[in-house]
Amino acid sequence: MHEATAKKALSLLDLTDLTDTCDAAAIEKLCRQAQTPFGPTAAICIWPRFVAQARGILSKGNAVKIATVVNFPSGDMAIADVVAETKQAIADGADEIDLVIPYRDFITGDEEAVTEMVTAVRAACPPPVTLKTILETGELKDPALIREASDLAIAAGTDFIKTSTGKVAVNATLQAAEIMLNAIKTSGRPVGFKPAGGVRTVADAGEYLALAASILGEGWATPRTFRFGASGLLGDILSVLGGQPAPAAPASY
Repeated sequence: MHEATAKKALSLLDLTDLTDTCDAAAIEKLCRQAQTPFGPTAAICIWPRFVAQARGILSKGNAVKIATVVNFPSGDMAIADVVAETKQAIADGADEIDLVIPYRDFITGDEEAVTEMVTAVRAACPPPVTLKTILETGELKDPALIREASDLAIAAGTDFIKTSTGKVAVNATLQAAEIMLNAIKTSGRPVGFKPAGGVRTVADAGEYLALAASILGEGWATPRTFRFGASGLLGDILSVLGGQPAPAAPASY
């Protein structure tokens, strides 16, 4: 069963390097790591400045998608700047855009800021570009705020809702995941879910997959509807599938 969970988690993994020290050599390594002996990860998730390089390595049509981040990690850029950043990333070859909402404005009561940001970036992401919206749930804290942010992002047309940047004290939690998955269920829309930051082991991944199955049904989680944002998780996946002891996980998220 552990092996089945590992294989599933591999297919859903956005293998991530958003470290401040990331460089061209790290991107080359990440692109290689994403193509494992047991199959590819769903995507790599990298800083916008490395998208063109990654696209040169992972040619269009490669099974591994290229995701990048905008308005990241602060969530406080001007909409016009975020739209420009998004358009440039897509021009450079990004398949997926992970957008941070203006969560600080939202916490102070500015719901419109969320709607306007997601709507504007959605319009800058023509199909088949996937838009994932990061709520920064560890900063929102209040379950009611997490639910409201989920509802606003879904209503504004996002393809996924994502817990976290991985850059704050509290990142993905099962409590936040439950709230977000229920928001997806209530919406009735084909929206995906991405826990990010702190998912380090196959056992961790299994807890999120079990929760998704309990709320949205067995078989709901596919690469089109579920992703893990993680760096260290791949090491544990490979150790389970290869029968080896897990290597030390890098802190790349």
